[in-house]
Amino acid sequence: MDNTKLKEVEIYADGATRKNPGKSGWGAILLYYVNGKEYRREIKGGVRKSTNNRMELRAIISGLSLLKEACQVTVYTDSQYVTNPFNLGWLKKWQEKDWEDVKNLDLWQELVKLCEIHTVKFVWVKGHSGNLNQERADYLANLGLIEKEPIIDLVYEQVIAQENLTLLSA
Repeated sequence: MDNTKLKEVEIYADGATRKNPGKSGWGAILLYYVNGKEYRREIKGGVRKSTNNRMELRAIISGLSLLKEACQVTVYTDSQYVTNPFNLGWLKKWQEKDWEDVKNLDLWQELVKLCEIHTVKFVWVKGHSGNLNQERADYLANLGLIEKEPIIDLVYEQVIAQENLTLLSA
């Protein structure tokens, strides 16, 4: 058994959407400390059309994806959509039911794979309650909204296209 102490990392993450669904953004802050010195990295991105829940997930996935080795991570988010599945056991039930009827399946499965690499704890923080790092993540997400060249959320747009085709053929 490897007794190597994992690096401790904090991730503050947030998503934003102009209209839900609509133009979207995400932001995250990664923090870790070495010998009392804080190291900080801020990331953000914009998406042509998506949902707030997808952006909440994307912010966390993007933060975890930057880690180059297994870490002990505490994720802070104002999204109970993200924290409840982990903290209330919903995720295990979804997996037992083979992910039946779970929205944003692609992102949930990507997040679960990252959580298998890292030891991750999810903490809900009330949005706009004065937590400076969470407020900064919200600011970054809103900057993502105004990206000049937003990416395309292909999975989301394909799902919407399929739903529209189903409605037309009904």
